[in-house]
Amino acid sequence: MNATGRAGWMSALAWLLAGASVAADATAADEVPRPQLEEARKATTELLGQIRGELVRAIETSGPLRAIVVCKYTVPEISAAVSRKYGARVTRVSLRPRNPALGWADVWEQKALLAFEQRVARGEKADGLESFEVVNEPAGRFVRYARALPLGPLCVHCHGPPEQVSEAIRSALATDYPHDRAIGTELGQVRGAVVFKKPY
Repeated sequence: MNATGRAGWMSALAWLLAGASVAADATAADEVPRPQLEEARKATTELLGQIRGELVRAIETSGPLRAIVVCKYTVPEISAAVSRKYGARVTRVSLRPRNPALGWADVWEQKALLAFEQRVARGEKADGLESFEVVNEPAGRFVRYARALPLGPLCVHCHGPPEQVSEAIRSALATDYPHDRAIGTELGQVRGAVVFKKPY
């Protein structure tokens, strides 16, 4: 990859994964104490920052195909390490996951993702949308947090409309993710969310 192309990939990747200013759901703001909300924001931002670093290195070295390997093998390890650090579940989820075993959203996350999609359909930008509350579940009481992950320019190559995904990437995805549902998202639409769940 030449320097110009690499710079474009890096710029797009930084746009996609950078910690965004947050447009919160005001109705939920009083339900989570400020320290817990800030911890959730910090943990999810840390996760995205580490993922960004790994993807930048992979793309600089080998191009966008290498990002598939990073997402399959390295990202789950990063998620596990950040989760252990915060004593929480910190990961990325979607309504249309690439790997259903790791990326399928639970009921609370599905509700948050659907709300994000509805807000984007009404004209809001996906970048920075978040949802948070304390919820009672059968397993206990939890702080729940989700931040929307919009489809950025870089991700169009692996998650965008089928005609924008190269044959090489389609072939690699078919091999590594036979149950892939993560192609077909338009630029700026909600691709998924980064989430935080911790006992409260």
